[in-house]
Amino acid sequence: MAFYEHVVIARQDISPQQAEALNEQIKALIEEGGGHIAKIEYWGLRNLTYRINKNRKGHYSLLAIDAPSAAVKEMERQLSINEDVLRYMTIRVEELDLELSPVLARRDRDRSDRPERSERPRDEFAPQA
Repeated sequence: MAFYEHVVIARQDISPQQAEALNEQIKALIEEGGGHIAKIEYWGLRNLTYRINKNRKGHYSLLAIDAPSAAVKEMERQLSINEDVLRYMTIRVEELDLELSPVLARRDRDRSDRPERSERPRDEFAPQA
């Protein structure tokens, strides 16, 4: 079996739960074909560089796949039919990278640098809630 990295972008209109359900659907397709998913990362709703079918944002997901090529072809066929999928890209790699992707690592790092709301200094002239 070969290793693949697969990125899928879903429409902005769907909820994050529906985007996660799409990832589970992909996982089921791969497992039916005799492969398995080593990692699924949901990157969230992100801005697109350019509009795709009038969408300015999309739900991004990254999947690390270990599967035969027939299973990947079937997954891509199903994704091309699905109306919620804007774009997808599958790349064959030599080995799977199971570490946290740079996108999520940067987001987690940025969040850890910020002080909690209770620790932030309050502006004495701002209206109090």
